[in-house]
Amino acid sequence: MWRIHALRLGYLLMALVMGFFVWQQVLLEPGPWPAPRVIAKSMLASLALLSLFALRYPLHMLPLMLLETLWKTVAITLIILPAWLSNRLTPDLQVLFSECIGITLIYLVMPWRYVWVRYFLHPAEAWRGAAAMGTTASKSAQ
Repeated sequence: MWRIHALRLGYLLMALVMGFFVWQQVLLEPGPWPAPRVIAKSMLASLALLSLFALRYPLHMLPLMLLETLWKTVAITLIILPAWLSNRLTPDLQVLFSECIGITLIYLVMPWRYVWVRYFLHPAEAWRGAAAMGTTASKSAQ
């Protein structure tokens, strides 16, 4: 149960901290912005809002935390670390590193056994026949 509460704390931090900074930029900074910044800020603002749902449903919304964990891990290992090793670390990458490094705490509280069972061992949803099942379900509901 402690991991669930720790996940809730992670979602709360995403919603409040990231939400505060990103929504402040989205609402108050004048444009026009370059397209990559629009995409990044829109996605981060949406992620912050969806994190509020995760406070109530931490396991159902686990893909949000997996997304947050994955993109930050990719940024650190494939972009920031190589730049640091080759002495090409820019001030922007240093700021990004300081914003991303907190994800290491999520690695400690992530319910990895649940992730493994739910997303790797659990049978996949059917690729075919879903439309027929929807038709049957709607007829039985009437």
